[in-house]
Amino acid sequence: MSKREGVISTTPIDHNYLKIKKPKSIAAGIPAATSSMLHGIKKMGITKTIKTLTTINQPLGFDCPGCAWPDPDHSSTFEFCENGAKAVADEAMKGGVNPEFFGKYSVQELSQKSDFWLNQQGRITHPMILRKGSNYYEKIDWKEGFEIIRNNIKESNNPDKAVFYTSGRTSNEAAFLYQLFVRTLGTNNMPDCSNMCHESSGIALMEAIGIGKGTVTLDDFNHSDLILVVGQNPGTNHPRMLTALRDAKRNGAKIININPLSETGLVRFKHPQDYMKLSFGSESLADIHLQVKIGGDAALLHGLIKLQLEKNAIDNDFIMESTSGFDEMVANVNSTSWERIVRDSGISREKINEAGELISSSNATIACWAMGLTQHKNGVNVIQEVCNLILLGGHIGKKGAGLCPVRGHSNVQGDRTVGIWERPTAAFLDLLDAACGITSPREHGVDVVEAITKMNEGDVDLFMCMGGNFLSATPDTKTTASGLRNVKLTVQISTKLNRSHLVTGDEALILPCLGRTEIDIQKSGKQFVTVENSMGIVHISEGGLKPCSQDIRSEPWIVSNLATMVLDDGRDWSEFHTDYNNIRDLMSKALFGFEDYNNRVKNNGFALPNPPRDSRNFDTHNSLANFLSHKLPNVEFDHDKFAMMTIRSHDQYNTTIYDLHDRYRGIHGNRRIVLMNATDMTKRGWKSRQVVDIISHFDGVQRRSDGWQVVAYEIPEKNIATYFPEANVLVPLESTADKSNTPTSKWIICSLLETRHTVSEEE
Repeated sequence: MSKREGVISTTPIDHNYLKIKKPKSIAAGIPAATSSMLHGIKKMGITKTIKTLTTINQPLGFDCPGCAWPDPDHSSTFEFCENGAKAVADEAMKGGVNPEFFGKYSVQELSQKSDFWLNQQGRITHPMILRKGSNYYEKIDWKEGFEIIRNNIKESNNPDKAVFYTSGRTSNEAAFLYQLFVRTLGTNNMPDCSNMCHESSGIALMEAIGIGKGTVTLDDFNHSDLILVVGQNPGTNHPRMLTALRDAKRNGAKIININPLSETGLVRFKHPQDYMKLSFGSESLADIHLQVKIGGDAALLHGLIKLQLEKNAIDNDFIMESTSGFDEMVANVNSTSWERIVRDSGISREKINEAGELISSSNATIACWAMGLTQHKNGVNVIQEVCNLILLGGHIGKKGAGLCPVRGHSNVQGDRTVGIWERPTAAFLDLLDAACGITSPREHGVDVVEAITKMNEGDVDLFMCMGGNFLSATPDTKTTASGLRNVKLTVQISTKLNRSHLVTGDEALILPCLGRTEIDIQKSGKQFVTVENSMGIVHISEGGLKPCSQDIRSEPWIVSNLATMVLDDGRDWSEFHTDYNNIRDLMSKALFGFEDYNNRVKNNGFALPNPPRDSRNFDTHNSLANFLSHKLPNVEFDHDKFAMMTIRSHDQYNTTIYDLHDRYRGIHGNRRIVLMNATDMTKRGWKSRQVVDIISHFDGVQRRSDGWQVVAYEIPEKNIATYFPEANVLVPLESTADKSNTPTSKWIICSLLETRHTVSEEE
């Protein structure tokens, strides 16, 4: 077990002054354009800023390393959003995290720094090792790094004692090679960031419609009558979605926003490029905001379904011909009283009726959602209630209608498509084995929560991460840290420094890789990679910037060289990193829907098969779309406690903190914030900036985090919101969604304790 005393896993107490302003009423506009340019110039300089912002998300450019929102068929000159510009600027920083940097700071000293400070130090330039018993990383060459990994695997002599994590930054090519290496090694231990985000969506949709993906295209937004945006904040998390919503509004669509917080991005929107056209007005987006209580979405959906049944606003022919379970769903919903619907949702009957009228009059409805639904105990169930509402009106497999889980990271959906999954289907493995000449293990591997448990039990010798910030992204930070310290060797394939590099196993490696923005030249010449966006479109991404260091390598290069070192399988792995066309040729044979991959992707990309969308065919157990209705969850809790959900600030993407501002919400300079209803504050005699400690409660166990400041905000009573990753320490590892095992980061029962002094968190 790692014995590096003094290394802290949680984010340190923030002593910066908290500045509170009035929340913004308009998203994007000039402030977004200004922020994009300032971040770019500050981190990249003028030349790089111009070069990257004119090639991001362009047909001959690179895919944004931020969110997975799809590109339009006809891109504009500047096809990026504010957060995309920040992601690019962040990745294209100079190589400041070099051997000299690591010689200056011990891991203990670095762990005392904020996540913002760590990220600001620049790109990692060389392979580094933290040797057993040492507190300082030192430079290592690639060959020795691979040998250390090989020796660990050989000494363990058990593939299931290795765990291989993947983030959504990884390309299709790298992810496919990674899973091929891992399965050839002999394990399915491949948790990924989907386990913590949209796993609930995948399971819910597979059971309901036979595919774990959405069923709409970007063009469908132009033909929709009604768009439901549920548990999602596109203004901060998927800003380019605002353009699609604006265009839908211009075409006559209505928008219903369902969220505990009133988010600026769904109030009014001003596209920054409109200023170039001398258009200075902003446009309203949401027609109705249903400010549901945290956890009250299922009750609200029962109410909306009730109204459709009462109005007979259903597609009887579709229901009769293509679905199953309708009568059972109707009986279950009818057994739910309006009294409970109103109480649990926090929405008045009149407001629900208003939304129900819009739904019943729509001929083409799209339902979008994100982690506001997935990260609950009933995450799978509540998404199936969304499916019920959509199926009821036959809003699937036709223009302008369908289901749209909005994925977070740019290629998280693609990674799953090409095999990054701890529970692969037999059909996937059969085709993979036939194409690649291997025998994949059939036993399921571990997901994220199971991997953390396995590490804490001392049953993991190697933990390797292809991208991401595992420690800060996962729940129950101190438990995760304890697990990581139990591992013999932790390996991070990374571009930037983060907290996962500081809380390690006995030994730790950092292997620096190319970013999306950078030129990738291998033996056969310049390479490109591919990604899959949130709507199942596979397309090319090709960087144009000079790499930040001569000592960084591409992810395909890293995986193929590691496989050569570790495996003795008779395969010439070197052919994959010398020419990525060879990877895609193998993928053509090994993956459903990827036939003739090289030619198709070079011809403007292609859409993967989607039977529910394309032909109203459903690959379920009964070949029908299934109504799957559930009893409402219990959302009651003690009167002196609160339901807490974790959220992002506007100046972050996932765990990466770009700056200390949340401009839309009017919060600046400090991230240890509790957004709280003003009435709840008044009852306690609290004013803004009151310092509190938070204690979460689950199964008799308490978790504590100190030094948070309260801010009055428009949120339902007895509900609070906090930023992650700072609040992840409060999320119980054992509290997960049924079936998907996704952590319940949107439902944490907490107490707030007033404190009058500043305290420091200790491990």
